[in-house]
Amino acid sequence: MGINEINENTSVYNANYKSACTSTMPSEKESDQKYSEETAVIYEKNASANREQKATYKVDQKQIDRLKADADSRKKQLQDIVDKLITKQGQAFDITNGKNLKNLYAGLKVDAKTRAQAQADIAEDGYYGVKQTSQRIFDFAMALSGGDPDKMEEMRSAFEKGFKKATHSWGDKLPGICHETYDAVQSLFDDYKNRQKKASEEVNDNLN
Repeated sequence: MGINEINENTSVYNANYKSACTSTMPSEKESDQKYSEETAVIYEKNASANREQKATYKVDQKQIDRLKADADSRKKQLQDIVDKLITKQGQAFDITNGKNLKNLYAGLKVDAKTRAQAQADIAEDGYYGVKQTSQRIFDFAMALSGGDPDKMEEMRSAFEKGFKKATHSWGDKLPGICHETYDAVQSLFDDYKNRQKKASEEVNDNLN
């Protein structure tokens, strides 16, 4: 094969190769456009995936039910505590004053020692006196609510229901000492609420 033939074949080969490359390889502009289109598709796909992921969030109803049951149980505990404390306070008052006991305490034997103990119990600083009984009820409310201001208002409602329950169990109007205790407990709730409100306002003032 001569040199001229080799050169001629080489020219044909190069021409065919250039033609093949031109027909199969995209231009720079076409490449950029294709890349842009592919990128847009991928972006839309990711956006769709994000929407699907957000749609999977849902309320945990079982957890809500458990928390509600726990809250109801705590309120019921306070109601029962108030019922028992107020009823016992009324009993101690009646024993001290020599009144006939009724309902749950009908037939209870009251001797001099029992009367003396009851009198000590309802004294100003006695176990069933207004000060100690009201503070004990409020302390129970604090313990059951964890000191949460919102839950404390729920505890206040539970206290009121417990007092009504004690009144119903008593079968008549409770002795005056019990109503004094009711007012004292309400004052403790009010004082706590006002302190929390003042503390919250001070924090807001500092932030501003």
